[in-house]
Amino acid sequence: MSRLAKVNEFVLRFANVNGTGSASANGLVARALFRMGLPVGPKNIFPSNIQGLPTWFEIRVSEAGHTGRRGSVDLMVAMNGQTFAEDVRSVEPGGYLLYDSSKPLAPELRRPDINFLDVPLTEMVTHAFSNPRQRLLFKNIAYVGVLSALLNIEPDVVEQLLGEQFRGKEKLIAPNMKAFEMGRAAALERFACPLPMHAERRQAVGDRILIDGNSAAGLGCLYAGATVAAWYPITPSTSLVDAFSGYCEQFRVNPDGSKRYAILQAEDELAAIGMVVGAAWNGARSFTATSGPGVSLMTEFLGLAYYAEIPVVLFDIQRCGPSTGMPTRTQQSDLLSSAYASHGDTKHVLLFPASPKECFDMAAQAFDLAERLQTPVLVMSDLDLGMNDWLSEPLSWDNSYAPDRGKVVSTEQLEDGFKFFRYLDVDGDAIPYRTLPGTHPSKGAFFTRGSGHDRLGAYTEDGDKYQDNVDRLRRKFDTAARLVPEPVIERDSGASAGILYFGTSAEVMPEALEGLAAQGLEVDALRLRAFPFSQAVYDFIAAHDTVFVVEQNRDAQLRAMLQIEGDISPAKLVPILHYDGMPVTAEFLVHHIGGHLAPVQALAMGASA
Repeated sequence: MSRLAKVNEFVLRFANVNGTGSASANGLVARALFRMGLPVGPKNIFPSNIQGLPTWFEIRVSEAGHTGRRGSVDLMVAMNGQTFAEDVRSVEPGGYLLYDSSKPLAPELRRPDINFLDVPLTEMVTHAFSNPRQRLLFKNIAYVGVLSALLNIEPDVVEQLLGEQFRGKEKLIAPNMKAFEMGRAAALERFACPLPMHAERRQAVGDRILIDGNSAAGLGCLYAGATVAAWYPITPSTSLVDAFSGYCEQFRVNPDGSKRYAILQAEDELAAIGMVVGAAWNGARSFTATSGPGVSLMTEFLGLAYYAEIPVVLFDIQRCGPSTGMPTRTQQSDLLSSAYASHGDTKHVLLFPASPKECFDMAAQAFDLAERLQTPVLVMSDLDLGMNDWLSEPLSWDNSYAPDRGKVVSTEQLEDGFKFFRYLDVDGDAIPYRTLPGTHPSKGAFFTRGSGHDRLGAYTEDGDKYQDNVDRLRRKFDTAARLVPEPVIERDSGASAGILYFGTSAEVMPEALEGLAAQGLEVDALRLRAFPFSQAVYDFIAAHDTVFVVEQNRDAQLRAMLQIEGDISPAKLVPILHYDGMPVTAEFLVHHIGGHLAPVQALAMGASA
């Protein structure tokens, strides 16, 4: 039987039952490979319940640096009887399947073209540990030991990681190491180790780190000077506020125990965004974090913040909708509902991070943009980026940074006779001046309202004054287009076709471009980082005959926004849509983009002949 022979280029997949502690063990494998200097891409594919349903965990190892999800599996760790048949089918020919042989395997579950690796894990931990819960947990660590022998994962690295994981709980290190060494010894006894497919230490990581986007965003909020967070728990955004809370407890508590921050878990999403609007109006840098269902509930307050011009930051960690949808699967399907959130004519600034580093950076940018523009800014992450560890550039910070509070009138300016009109375009950029409560005892006051108002902030139902105000808001959005992060041109070779993409599709785009080039298909690529779209986006579209718009939703929402905002022929924008809830793969992009391009290039070659 053939056996896959690869060094530092393979995909592991773990099939477990949710609630058995497997995610910790599987993450341990990913971190060990990372510590060996290998780029890794872990993906936790978990269900929307606490315990009992199937869960998977994938680790892609790629010395070449391709850490996006790859669709196929080279080694399956099959620990879930519910999904065993499905897991067997997913293994590549010549691949490997590690299973618990404490019970005999039915002949019909075997495949002749893959290699079955049998280890009696349950028997081993039953004999070694008396506590039933420990047996369940240490079975996971035992298969980590098996994998260390099969894949050449260095035991010293695993021991070091366990020491870090259980710092302060040192008594847990010894039983974990016992389970690990037991599994490793069993593999060395039963198999020729390492397998032809294995890991070898390299220096391919450099100074990059492993971190999830929500943790990076929470840290970015701290560095940006955010002091108020109000939220209602919802997957997959909860860990962002949890991270921010942890950082605040570490860095924002005075010696006397008083806190320089406020975190409020509200009774629902409406209350949360209302608290954020109120805190921002009062001068605090405040934010909320939610997902699609929360954005739906928050739209009326977003409209208020847009119309009353209050700087609000919202992190939307997108998941599969509509309604409850698939809460633990990823998607990019909130673009339209976020960009135009609320009734009436509204447009909101969106930022599209593509890595944990950008989650960190764009958190700070979001607060600066919100205050400079006096408008809501939504940071559009997703479950894949928010909850999975990514290989990321180190997070860095300019210590000379000063928050951009925008046009805030000071006490001194009011004393010196500054003529304050809350909604007057003084500077020609459509951004008015504002005062903060308490700035002056008798000057600079105004009414904040969501009803019709004039340049002074006074209530009006005069159509001309209403139109004057909303026209200024539209012009302010034009100003925003000059302030938001510029797109990144990833490839500009003068090809006739281009690709537009954003967010987490960036993880697989370099590999997809390589795959297309291997087929003789040259394509340029531009990554969007913000809405409103800058002129560079429209210039890129104009420079190409065909532009593929890659997005992870069903209805081509980015493509629709491009058509709404720009004078672009629909025929020029070809949608490439991935929306099954799993992260998009390079193979998917190569197949669908190549399927469009190959016939076109063949026709062009025929015509030239």
